[in-house]
Amino acid sequence: MGDANEESVWLQRSRNGDHAAFALLVGAHQRMIHSITFRMTGSMAEAEDLAQETFIRAYQQLDSYRGESKFSTWLGRIAVNLTLNWRAREGHRGDVHAKWAQDAITEPASNDEFPDELSRRVQAALQRLPAAQRAAIILTVYENQSHAEAARALNCTEATISWRVFAARHKLRRWLNGISP
Repeated sequence: MGDANEESVWLQRSRNGDHAAFALLVGAHQRMIHSITFRMTGSMAEAEDLAQETFIRAYQQLDSYRGESKFSTWLGRIAVNLTLNWRAREGHRGDVHAKWAQDAITEPASNDEFPDELSRRVQAALQRLPAAQRAAIILTVYENQSHAEAARALNCTEATISWRVFAARHKLRRWLNGISP
C-alpha cells in the first residue's frame, strides 16, 4: 500500500463518489479485514461474507471517518463489531468448530491460513475464548495493533484491552499446554 498521503487522497476521492478510489482502499486493506473476520469466526465462508459487509458498511459510513485513528483501525472496528453482531444474531458458538473443520477439509489453506495441526489447534483454542478476549488477541497479536489502537477499535479503555489480552493468553497457555511447534 502507498503512504498515508496516498490513502488520504483515495479517501477523499471515495467520499466524492469515486468507486475506483474506494476499490484501491479495499485492495489495500482486504487481507487484514479477511484475517480479522476469519480468526473471529473460524469459517472461511462467514469470514468472506463479513469482510464484504465490512467494506459495504465502510463505504456507506465513509463520511463518519474523522481521521482520529488510522483508517485500518476504523475498518478493523467495523469488522469486529459486525463479527460480534453476527455471533450474537446467529448463535453460532457451538457450530463454529464444526463449520471450521468442514471448511478446512474442503478448502485449501493459503500460506497463512492454518497449514498444520498446531495452527488448527491454536485456531480451535481461539474459538473457545469469549468474543471480547478473542477480539483483543486478534487485534493486538495477529494484527499488530497497539493496545491504544485496539481500545479505539473495540470502544473500550487500554486497561480493558490489557486485561482481556492477559486473560486470553492465560487461557490459551492452559488449553495449549504441552503443544510444541
